[in-house]
Amino acid sequence: MHRARLGALAGQLVSTSRMLLFGLEELEAATNLRTGRKHVLSILVENKSGVLTRIAGLFARRGFNIDTLTVGPTDDEHISRVTLTVDGALHPIDQVTKQLHKLINVLKIRDLEPTDTVARELALFKVSADGTQRGELMQIAEIFRGKVVDVTKRAVIVEITGTTEKIEAFEGMVRPFGLIEMMRTGEIAISRGRTET
Repeated sequence: MHRARLGALAGQLVSTSRMLLFGLEELEAATNLRTGRKHVLSILVENKSGVLTRIAGLFARRGFNIDTLTVGPTDDEHISRVTLTVDGALHPIDQVTKQLHKLINVLKIRDLEPTDTVARELALFKVSADGTQRGELMQIAEIFRGKVVDVTKRAVIVEITGTTEKIEAFEGMVRPFGLIEMMRTGEIAISRGRTET
């Protein structure tokens, strides 16, 4: 479904000659289409107040929109890991990583390659489910290896863990039932093999 939408949008862009005159910012705004490689940055920082604010401020000043942002502890209680994703087409990511290295509390930065990374996201979906719909919804959740975490007379809450594409595919499947609410954690990522992220 996602590829079909991208294909349709690409067809529209090719057929409309004036779109060729747009810059990347106008192109993204006009089509809501991401134009570059998604960068997943893994940043080790000292576990101190204000560090996250300085990191987010650095991205904002450079015109980056942070797509997802997660922060959590590491095996060392004095160090936290910030994982964020950005679309790197509009601005060079190298410029921001150099600036991040200059921040006092930043210890290590890695721009994770998608092919060498395992990335996951968690989402909770609250969906309308009456009578016969409930059984169908439970089957869809099972197909996606989801877990039903709460059931009421009129709604079901399903937990899904997986790639961003899997989360979006599940959303597309349950939206016709009546999606009441959705919460997503944002991506976390770890490099494959023995190398440390």
